[in-house]
Amino acid sequence: MSVKVRIPTILRTYTGGQAEVTAEGAKLSEVIESLEKDHPGIAARVLDDQGKLRRFVNVYVNDDDVRFEGGLDAATPDGAGVSIIPAVAGGC
Repeated sequence: MSVKVRIPTILRTYTGGQAEVTAEGAKLSEVIESLEKDHPGIAARVLDDQGKLRRFVNVYVNDDDVRFEGGLDAATPDGAGVSIIPAVAGGC
């Protein structure tokens, strides 16, 4: 299954500046493996040392938060859009 992955600005150094890349996989874990194969180093920014999604990284398949759709086992149907969104904190 081919999906479009939207890459946040902070991770575009791994994709040569591309804001959107194509990856393969029927579920999110396979999509991340595909990303890592084509863009080495990016998986470490999305996954923790145990191979789970980092706490402060939100991932959506289409408009669905994968935390409520099976996490790394979330289905990524052909043509889906995957968005990686790092949490932003700050303030006064």
